[in-house]
Amino acid sequence: MKPRPRQRSPLAMVVLSFVLEAPSHAYRMHELIKQRGKHNVVNVAQRNSVYQTIAQLLAAELIRVRETQQDEGRPERVVYEITPLGKKTFYAWLEGMLGEPRREFNEFPAALATVMALSPDVVLAQFRRRSETLKQQLAEASAESKHWLGKGLPRFCMLDDEYRQQLLKAEIKWLNGIIDELQSGQLSWSEKQLRQLAAQFESGKPD
Repeated sequence: MKPRPRQRSPLAMVVLSFVLEAPSHAYRMHELIKQRGKHNVVNVAQRNSVYQTIAQLLAAELIRVRETQQDEGRPERVVYEITPLGKKTFYAWLEGMLGEPRREFNEFPAALATVMALSPDVVLAQFRRRSETLKQQLAEASAESKHWLGKGLPRFCMLDDEYRQQLLKAEIKWLNGIIDELQSGQLSWSEKQLRQLAAQFESGKPD
């Protein structure tokens, strides 16, 4: 039985895009992710994640071994190329990822859902901390984009960075609004209030 194409993932998309661009070995792909700033959109914190993804794509017959390189003084490197099924799957995944929003379960909304477990003062401090970190990330992302655009890289190659910056700007704006409300006391809660709410909604229906 022919193996079914694996479920799409951001890292699988990036790996497929690299071998679509040119036959590549794992080390080159890992370096390109860093050089092109794609570590901001795919998780490669664990070095073997690229190798694991390659193994999965290979098993699904989306890529295949083209050749094995053995340069003097260097370890053996397996070069991969995309298969016809890989091309078809890549384009289908790409169109789907662009046009079909997918529910993603990030940790920050989960923290917001349980924010009342901390006191308003603690939440205020953490939101200030988060806002400052996001501002730093935005400044770094903006500077990097200007650097590459200044070197002649077309804007269409930087749309992922542009999108990320817009998300950062939106979150910073929202956070600053919540920070202002926490500072003024407009947004607040207490243990007594939480107990009353718990009792009120225990039956699943508010009074």
